Amino acid sequence: MEEPDAARLPSRLARLLSALFYGTCSFLIVLVNKALLTTYGFPSPIVLGIGQMATTIMILYVSKLNKVIHFPDFDKEIPGKLFPLPLLYVGNHISGLTSTSKLSLPMFTVLRKFTIPLTLLLEAIILGKQYSLNIVLSVLAIVLGAFIAAGSDLAFNLEGYVFVFLNDIFTAANGVYTKQKMDPKELGKYGVLFYNACFMIIPTVIISVSTGDFQHATEFSHWKNVFFIIQFLLSCVLGFLLMYSTVLCSYYNSALTTAVVGAIKNVSVAYIGMLVGGDYIFSPLNFIGLNVCMAGGLRYSFLTLSSHLKPKQPVDEESNLLDLKS
Repeated sequence: MEEPDAARLPSRLARLLSALFYGTCSFLIVLVNKALLTTYGFPSPIVLGIGQMATTIMILYVSKLNKVIHFPDFDKEIPGKLFPLPLLYVGNHISGLTSTSKLSLPMFTVLRKFTIPLTLLLEAIILGKQYSLNIVLSVLAIVLGAFIAAGSDLAFNLEGYVFVFLNDIFTAANGVYTKQKMDPKELGKYGVLFYNACFMIIPTVIISVSTGDFQHATEFSHWKNVFFIIQFLLSCVLGFLLMYSTVLCSYYNSALTTAVVGAIKNVSVAYIGMLVGGDYIFSPLNFIGLNVCMAGGLRYSFLTLSSHLKPKQPVDEESNLLDLKS
């Protein structure tokens, strides 16, 4: 009986590494984007998103040409196979970047916690997953902490709150549908990434140009600043890595686990945001809310890790595990 369990070790390692990879990329891109949009005052989250899409297309296409990766060539059936991911993808990109520029880092990371219950709900509806009471209670603790912190936010920004809640909805739906459509016999992980970016970059450019957003970006005063350019390019590369790591984490784990890993990395982001950025206003309730969120997220992570380390269950019980093997 030990042999089948030993055979699962590579899968366990893949789950852990993919989660760590996603958490690291998510952590770094929030800090870099916050510097670009707040510290430097870059006026166009949409143009930053376009740069990330273009980088994704270029890296994946060059990798395909050099046979490093494989995904199917374009055909008329691909848009139908991918829908509605492109719309969710661009909505997630734009709302995420816009909300980052409107909110302090701690409040941004707290309000992003609402992605977790939304993901749980969508996984239950779309993928038919079931979760234990302990998992549900952990999620409720995260949401409770978010309510406490948001209710005492002394730097309330309605526009920022609207965009971050839209970002939560897009992120949850994008994660669940990505999990559903990553069939290796269809588009696969790389095909989903590549065609998502291809389908949405042109409409996004058109929107940016027609609204004058692109002009504001080209007239930005820091384009001669070497440090700004380095961070802009770094954001573009991290945008690709974030999308790739999100797909990997959802593939080896679940969309809900991906959402909670994002919440856990916010432990570092939130506390760093209290020290840097200059836009966090301390209050006792806000601080308590932050810590309740983090406690719920850590509890979820413990339960998830414990479920992966348990011996393999019989078939009739395995369907009740937190994350079904892809």
